[in-house]
Amino acid sequence: MNMDHLYQPYSSIRNTVFAKKGMVATSQPLASQAGLEILQKGGNAIDAAIATAAALTVVEPTSNGIGGDAFALVWVKGELHGLNASGPSPASISIEAVKEKGHETMPVHGAIPITVPGAPSAWAELSERFGKLPLTEVLAPAIAYAEEGYPISPVLGKYWSLAHKKFREIFKGEEYQAWFDTFAPEGRAPEIGEVWSSKGHAETLRSIAETKAESFYRGELAGQIAEAVQKGGGFLSKEDLASYRPQWVKPISTDYKGYDVWEIPPNGQGLVTLMGLNIMKGFDVTEKESIDTYHKQIEAMKLAFTDGKAFITEEKDMPVSVEHLLSDEYAEARRSVIGEDAITPTEYEPPKGGTVYLATADGEGNMVSFIQSNYMGFGSGIVVPGTGIGLQNRGHDFSLDPTHPNALQPGKKTYHTIIPGFLTKAGEAVGPFGVMGGYMQPQGHFQVVMNTIDFHLNPQAALDAPRWQWMKGKQVAVEPTFPNHIAQALARRGHEIQVATDHGSFGRGQIIWRNPTNGVLMGGTESRTDGAISAW
Repeated sequence: MNMDHLYQPYSSIRNTVFAKKGMVATSQPLASQAGLEILQKGGNAIDAAIATAAALTVVEPTSNGIGGDAFALVWVKGELHGLNASGPSPASISIEAVKEKGHETMPVHGAIPITVPGAPSAWAELSERFGKLPLTEVLAPAIAYAEEGYPISPVLGKYWSLAHKKFREIFKGEEYQAWFDTFAPEGRAPEIGEVWSSKGHAETLRSIAETKAESFYRGELAGQIAEAVQKGGGFLSKEDLASYRPQWVKPISTDYKGYDVWEIPPNGQGLVTLMGLNIMKGFDVTEKESIDTYHKQIEAMKLAFTDGKAFITEEKDMPVSVEHLLSDEYAEARRSVIGEDAITPTEYEPPKGGTVYLATADGEGNMVSFIQSNYMGFGSGIVVPGTGIGLQNRGHDFSLDPTHPNALQPGKKTYHTIIPGFLTKAGEAVGPFGVMGGYMQPQGHFQVVMNTIDFHLNPQAALDAPRWQWMKGKQVAVEPTFPNHIAQALARRGHEIQVATDHGSFGRGQIIWRNPTNGVLMGGTESRTDGAISAW
């Protein structure tokens, strides 16, 4: 049948999904099924999250991979745990060393911006601490997809094709050949509905499962990764991989109108969401489709984001404390800047002195908010030959200005865009939520939280609502479905409105809420991608 799977002439409606025993919400139906399969085999929400995350490296390589980073918020037995599985820069890198290679800013692609990948360590660490099933069983569905192949879904096919066209133009060096061998073996991107497989990917996942990720950090795979990076002119070494361990961290939160909104602390950018919400909660907001509501939301987010980009890095290197940025003093100071017209934001003066997201839940009350990414689509463009390991380009966010808080240093973690979110009320879990998509993520979190708490939207509607995205200065992008009369009114207030032609840059999210009375789970999935919820 000859049909265009990306042509959607009619609006489609999705309803909230309800279930009792378990739920997996993610951007790929096959990955959701992998998580559900593990739940039905006796695994818990943590096992399901690992299975889904591993499957996503196979069935959505345009957004994440084995060579990326991960973060998780895990609710177990009435307590929320945070896991930071982002990796540091290589021990041998420095501003001077990068500049000696002819760069005045950190390059986007190639071997130089590759930092230690943390995702496999997250799977192993979560499994060891909270999982019920062996990692070999949990990763089995992902291995099967890689080995046997799977059909390409519509949005996946769209972004794969776009990436291939771009990379064909910009990837000229020998170091990029493994990307084409792995992801364009027929000389083109796989088409929608076509079956694609990666035997090397399967073998790598099998090795990670059997060794609990030791092979990736301290074994044969580590040697192959280091060799590929150094051959491409990068700095990552076997020693960098061997010394790496993920970190359990204390999540940060703010009270927003009776709910606690939780994020991973810096080096993640979740702090921006909390800062924006703190500014907003000083306003009396009751109506969603209001010019004044949108104006204040945009102004609050642009101020929070400007300060986040100025200050967020590894927490020990931040010039302003997290506590101060979450304080009433900070929120009141920034709120006072907001008037009737759009402003060009300037940095706060302190007092003297992309990505895949998934959510899982089980019948026991365990819940996981999990996100992993290679950063910009396929990441650095460096693939370890024969392994399916596409390496991230997370180091691109480092500054080569030695005075900047996020200045490149050896062994340092950079400002990180990927963030999982979680909501609680009165000490009880409401549930996990997240919106993937680079710098859209904290803005997506901010909008989803307000849609839920302020405007009482169900999880599917909270995700489906048209989104806006502050870009820079007074520039604001809005989705094609954003109300035109409000866009015009915002323009009259000085906002420079850009109406996007599609939904691709506005994030892709998932939500699972839990009814505290009867334990019923309710989920929403993203209409902007191939999202699906698997439940029972």
